[in-house]
Amino acid sequence: MPDPIYMKIALLVQLLLLLLIPLEAALAAAGKIKGEYELRDTLANIGVSVGSLFFWGTLSWLYFGAVLYAYHHRLYHIPFTGWSFAIVFVLEDLRYYWFHRISHRSRWFWASHVVHHSSQHYNLSTNLRQSWTSQFSGLTLLGMPLAYLGFNPALVAFAFTLNLIYQFWIHTESVDKMPRWFEWLLNTPSHHRVHHASNPRYLDANYAGVFMIWDRLFGSFVAERADEPPRYGIVKNLGTFNPIRIALHEYYAIARDLQRSDLTLWHRIGYFFGPPGWSHDGSRATTEELRAAAASVPA
Repeated sequence: MPDPIYMKIALLVQLLLLLLIPLEAALAAAGKIKGEYELRDTLANIGVSVGSLFFWGTLSWLYFGAVLYAYHHRLYHIPFTGWSFAIVFVLEDLRYYWFHRISHRSRWFWASHVVHHSSQHYNLSTNLRQSWTSQFSGLTLLGMPLAYLGFNPALVAFAFTLNLIYQFWIHTESVDKMPRWFEWLLNTPSHHRVHHASNPRYLDANYAGVFMIWDRLFGSFVAERADEPPRYGIVKNLGTFNPIRIALHEYYAIARDLQRSDLTLWHRIGYFFGPPGWSHDGSRATTEELRAAAASVPA
């Protein structure tokens, strides 16, 4: 198990990284780096972050209780060594990939994750726009298998924390491209700009946390193109800076769809668990349908 001092250092690093937000904003305003901040958007990010921290603290027992239960019934006892940490760090990133991918491909889980994608700006403050309902959605239970295998929950939490720390710096437009080997192996600002874009070509791509190998292996990798700049936000942007609406708007939309009286049971299941954009009457478009429509338009 990692020494508690490492967790304290990781927390300190996270706090120090927050200081980079006003620095990036100042440099972007001065024209020294590429970047765009909008005051209302940044304040909305902060407001959403406050709610996320509150609900994470309130509901974290759902996650930790499940993980501790899995560890209590673990298959093996895996000691903390350099090798075991390296293994759990890679496996945790694989877990994050599937957590992230499912969060995009099923509407119930997207309702929680869409919060992070709803800003039409892309800068370091976008990191602050996090879900209020991640514990409630149930996907955090994907943390149980590593504990069940025998990795200490504190070690898994440490790996997850480092994963999130890594992802902080990739939310920026100030970095164009890293060296080719780096772009191939690791997540970068270029790869993650694609992930946050609403262009049909870029939708539902680049789910990686740290290692891009997962996207390349599972067919979800899309490279950023110089001739198609990312358009940030979601397919239908919210047009609000209200943190409550940002955090909960998709749940309201689901409830509104389910209230329709002309739906069958399978229609209701589709609106609840189907891919975002699914509709029983074809009035909306999924990622695949949006890509097909874009591809059919003459260049």
